[in-house]
Amino acid sequence: MTTSPDLTDAERARILAKTARFAPPLAQLADGRRDLVGLSRAELAAELAAIGEAPFRAKQLWHWIYHQGVTDFARMSTVARPLQQKLAEAFVIGRPEVAAQQTSADETRKFLFRFRDGQEAETVYIPDRQEDRGAVCISSQVGCTLSCRFCHTGTQALVRNLGAPEIVGQFMAARDAYGEWPSPKGETPRLLSTIVLMGMGEPLYNYENVARAMTIVMDNEGIALSRRRITLSTSGVVPMMDCAGAELGVNLAVSLHAVRDDLRDELVPLNRKYPIAELIAACRRYPGASNARRITFEYVMLDGINDSPADARELVRLIAGMPAKVNLIPFNPWPGSPYATSKPAVIERFAGIVMDAGYAAPVRTPRGRDILAACGQLRTESRRAAVTRRVLPAHPPMQAPSDPQAGDRLARTG
Repeated sequence: MTTSPDLTDAERARILAKTARFAPPLAQLADGRRDLVGLSRAELAAELAAIGEAPFRAKQLWHWIYHQGVTDFARMSTVARPLQQKLAEAFVIGRPEVAAQQTSADETRKFLFRFRDGQEAETVYIPDRQEDRGAVCISSQVGCTLSCRFCHTGTQALVRNLGAPEIVGQFMAARDAYGEWPSPKGETPRLLSTIVLMGMGEPLYNYENVARAMTIVMDNEGIALSRRRITLSTSGVVPMMDCAGAELGVNLAVSLHAVRDDLRDELVPLNRKYPIAELIAACRRYPGASNARRITFEYVMLDGINDSPADARELVRLIAGMPAKVNLIPFNPWPGSPYATSKPAVIERFAGIVMDAGYAAPVRTPRGRDILAACGQLRTESRRAAVTRRVLPAHPPMQAPSDPQAGDRLARTG
């Protein structure tokens, strides 16, 4: 794996050790049946071997679970009835429970998903305004540990990480809601066409579960979503950015929001550990970045805080020579928020400076504001229980997707 000089084994181990403190519960029902969603191909084969079934059964089940979207073994027509019954006694094909859903006036839909331990996270589907496609904004954690000042999710303490079954399950449940099974093949249009890891939480503080889930999503014999259709948004966990680039190669979006360390320290406290210079350096070495696959810098426009012409010129200086675009995000208010949205003329002036330097600087049209589904507005009432949870055993290293080509945070919602 290609790593930066800054990524020491000790630092990665420290991050992963901290992650383990918020591990998800076992993907298992109270009656002992194991959820097959979220297992790698090798793990699925091992589970089947444990009940005396041949390895080829794993390929069969993979197709039914991730290509056909089946949740009932009895609907697997290529599996004999006695085996269907045997599988149902040992396993389930799970989905998060839809605890609530709301649809905005602009057709953005927000799902509140409830997991087996009662914890909840929000997922948003944002349809394209012109075409039959859209992005599924997926959460990676219940709550968040970063406490970004402008973000509603940041007011909710981290409860726990989501497991791979819960992460990929959000996308699968959204496809259930829109009836998009079996998985479209090739150039067939997809209604749920992209994934943006921009919901609740910091994906790179739950990297292993996120990576496992996205590896499943990118497998071309199942959901088969290309890495070009997946964007991971981070507030700047620099060491894990290198891991994500080397191991996943998905699109990268960076929640920048300020161009000076003193201000970013306030808005995005993670900056105190990984300041702007380190963050920009990690972006410059991110593999695969090109004019066709630009790094997206997300920049929330806060009235009188970070929206001056000087800020715009410094932003241009920071990203000079990098294949990049800048998403300008009008601040989306939430109850008790301390900021106001920059005035339209100010945003236009800021965008003009960035565009004059040769960078795309689209102004994000707020979507789902009326249901608190817009950027920075996601939050649940989940709380961290004062109990000791069982932690999943260590998993073997992930296998690369079978399709070497497999794999835009429309703005960071968490």
